Amino acid sequence: MNMKKRGLTIPEIALIGGTRAALGAGIGLLLSARLNKDQRRAIGWTLFLVGAISTIPLAINVLAKSD
Repeated sequence: MNMKKRGLTIPEIALIGGTRAALGAGIGLLLSARLNKDQRRAIGWTLFLVGAISTIPLAINVLAKSD
């Protein structure tokens, strides 16, 4: 089995980590009971969508790299 290597820069790793954090925070807020229902849903969906949508160009960038 051949494994492909792709080099990532520190800023790319930080962006990937940030999108994962936003996605996780959004899911966490959707499942938590700390805020009232409307606040929790608004913030949770916003963070979830930002994390999910920002993952797409990052994934394309990483997968398009060849070493």
